[in-house]
Amino acid sequence: MTVTSGSLRSRTDLCTAIETELTGLMGKRASVATTYGPDFTRLWAIAGENVLGGKFVRPLLLMETYDALYQGSSGQRETAISIAASIELLHYAFLLHDDVIDGDLVRRGHPNLIGSLLAEAGEIPRPDGALHWAQTGGILMGDMLLAATHQSFARVDLPHELRLRLLDLLEHTINETVAGEQLDVGLGDGIVAPELETILMMCGYKTATYTFELPLRAAAALAGADFAVENALATAGRHLGLAFQLQDDLLSTFGDPQRHGKDPYSDLREGKQTAIIAHARSTASWPDIEPFFGRPELNGAEADHVRRQLTDCGAEKFVQSLIAEQLQAFNDVLASAESQVPPNARNVLVDLAGQLEGRQS
Repeated sequence: MTVTSGSLRSRTDLCTAIETELTGLMGKRASVATTYGPDFTRLWAIAGENVLGGKFVRPLLLMETYDALYQGSSGQRETAISIAASIELLHYAFLLHDDVIDGDLVRRGHPNLIGSLLAEAGEIPRPDGALHWAQTGGILMGDMLLAATHQSFARVDLPHELRLRLLDLLEHTINETVAGEQLDVGLGDGIVAPELETILMMCGYKTATYTFELPLRAAAALAGADFAVENALATAGRHLGLAFQLQDDLLSTFGDPQRHGKDPYSDLREGKQTAIIAHARSTASWPDIEPFFGRPELNGAEADHVRRQLTDCGAEKFVQSLIAEQLQAFNDVLASAESQVPPNARNVLVDLAGQLEGRQS
């Protein structure tokens, strides 16, 4: 749908409010960190810079859905902004752990926290000591931000039952995301069989739950919406989340790294089991792809060869068809829930789904 100048101003205001809340959350903890020395202080300083560099997809989804659902005059809007900012902290915590697991040093086109710590460490006598130091920083900061997220949820000024509801949602989200990450690693390491159904389950756990289901359910709970509305939103969001993850996999393999800001071959080098690879395994092209898949030094002409083979064997089109299926299921849920989900809330999701078309980053 067309975004009006008024909605742009509103989104700008939301981003400013979320940034202000995040700055406060990080600043308070960075101040305490000075007690523990310059290295710990520096860890928080880098994290504070990086956490503000995202698109705020999750907090904006929460706030725009909340505003679309709430029918009163004031409600819990300030509390909703606090929860929205905390979900961005959760997102960054997951990114930090993900970067350690994947061995990534770049995020959003720039050195991530691990890459920054590695660059600042200099020469260390112990072999690989600088990388160990940097990755340890990523693990520890991820742990601290998970704790900070729980603190923020637990301290919001809400009725006891509603606060418990949000904490239950948070626990469910972390459980599913961690289960998804474990599946992802198991698939990559050959411990879990790379069946398409398992890969799609992993995508749902790892991405759809915390990117879409959590902010949508939290928005509905804070706005006092009926549980039927919450469930319809969450189901639609889960289909949309899976579509977004499948699109991410396409971009990581076939996209322009100048636009998406990621290492263009990291998924192939890592041997990441995506729906793209699941389809390729079932084709006659797999013997030409397999020798290069999961090769740490893959680059240049060999990497381009793999990508051409993946396109020629139909893997790219296959995943595009999976995305189309998820978007159709998403639209079907909204259509069948017209009596449940208010039009303004449907419009928020339809607008987000529209961003999938032509997405490059």
